[in-house]
Amino acid sequence: MSIEPTTSEALIKQSLERFLLVLTVSLSVATLPQIFSWVRQIPYTLLLVIVGLGLAFVDVRLVNLSPALILSIFLPPLLFEAAWNLQWKDLKRDLVPVSLYAILGVLISVLGIAIALNQFAAIPVATALLIGASLSATDPISVIALFRELGVEKRLSTLMEGESLFNDGVAVVAFSLLVGLALGTSQFEVRGTIAQFGAFVGIGVGIGSLIGFGISYLTQRFDLPLVEQSLTLVSAYGTYLIVEELGGSGVIGVVTVGLVLGNFGSRIGMNPRTRLIVTEFWEFLSFFVNSIVFLLIGDQIQFASLARNLDTIAITLLAMLFTRAIAIYALGALSNVLVKSDINLRQQTVLWWGGLRGSVSIALALSVPIILEAREEIIATVFGVVLFTLLVQGLTTKPLLKVLNLLGDQTVRQNYLEAIARRAALQRVLNHLKEGQDGPDIDWEFYRYQTALVEGQIKDIQNNINQMRSKEPELQDFAREQFKEELLAIEADTYAEFVRSGRLNRDLAPFLQDVLTGGD
Repeated sequence: MSIEPTTSEALIKQSLERFLLVLTVSLSVATLPQIFSWVRQIPYTLLLVIVGLGLAFVDVRLVNLSPALILSIFLPPLLFEAAWNLQWKDLKRDLVPVSLYAILGVLISVLGIAIALNQFAAIPVATALLIGASLSATDPISVIALFRELGVEKRLSTLMEGESLFNDGVAVVAFSLLVGLALGTSQFEVRGTIAQFGAFVGIGVGIGSLIGFGISYLTQRFDLPLVEQSLTLVSAYGTYLIVEELGGSGVIGVVTVGLVLGNFGSRIGMNPRTRLIVTEFWEFLSFFVNSIVFLLIGDQIQFASLARNLDTIAITLLAMLFTRAIAIYALGALSNVLVKSDINLRQQTVLWWGGLRGSVSIALALSVPIILEAREEIIATVFGVVLFTLLVQGLTTKPLLKVLNLLGDQTVRQNYLEAIARRAALQRVLNHLKEGQDGPDIDWEFYRYQTALVEGQIKDIQNNINQMRSKEPELQDFAREQFKEELLAIEADTYAEFVRSGRLNRDLAPFLQDVLTGGD
């Protein structure tokens, strides 16, 4: 007797098949640069969008991209991974410009786009404001993935990542308020709006900090890499769901918990090996999720709808670029005056042109209620602008960085760090050989021969390091910073070891940073 599958089982099977299809296509795209050398000039994430567009052109739809799918499943791990790797000391230095871009920049973008659409496209104010809110935030998924692939200099990357991570929360709360205006279910009131915004952000920061510090002190009590890795995954999704349930910004909550665990918890509660395991896990998860998201963005494009709204898309795009320029250059100048941020015009230009829009904008547009008559126009406009930013701005950002001499020295630094690591590893091998020369099983001549080989290799590596330092003088400063990071890590690891062994009942506040700063 055969057992017929139930409807729910059939749906699960169909969903699994579609997921495997999307994953197969995404990972197949990842191999293209290895087959065709010219493809290596295109960042992997943008290559996924192009392939997705090709599938959409022949009307192959892999899966329906719902806003809940993006915001609840895809966004938390990408936000957490970015915040985990964002150094607080770098973000703290640029906290003023990042805050100005994330708050006032969103406001300028929303109002500027809305005014342009209302005046030049005769779109009602409420609808125009919704389009402006959907496109007001630079998407962290798109921006961070692109900047990392291009090896952008650290300062510029911190500014862009910091803005992208925080302005999502501002954009989401603005969109939520404006949806009510468009439907006529709420009215704009300055004091109430400010209070709601404060609560929205405050709940996110509060819950994120509580969970982050709680897990940080918890992991001090044990050393179980897989458990600690699992806790970071639970904290990313759990924080998002809890904060959203309490009426706060899930985006802000995830960013907060990621910053706390990446900059504090990983230092006091994880040994170096565990930190490496967790970091590699999140790098894999980020690659995995990015591979799906960018392919689906291209795959969801409706070309007929775009063609019907080309005029609106063009006006929106020009308004977005113009308001972005106003926000970046004006707020950058203000930050330079207020706190001496020293963000030069070249950096501001990259921040302006690199302000890509992506999955967050699409999720907001798709979440517009069906009862709103202008829903199709909003979705088509947002999709059109997002497509332009990803393909045109995304593909021209690298040439712009080259022209402005801001591409960074990520490759040089990576090669330098690899040489340092090889030298340290071979030095340990050499020490082991020298300690084991009296071993009974191996003759002395063999030890001498192996020692000479290792010493020769160490000498070659040291010569290579010296050449890199002479060609790239900035590596001296980089080496000093790396050495300071190593000293700070030793201090934090020592405190954590004392807590785990029971010799201390609480973690000590690090003070070496102040000592080193005073020495400078």
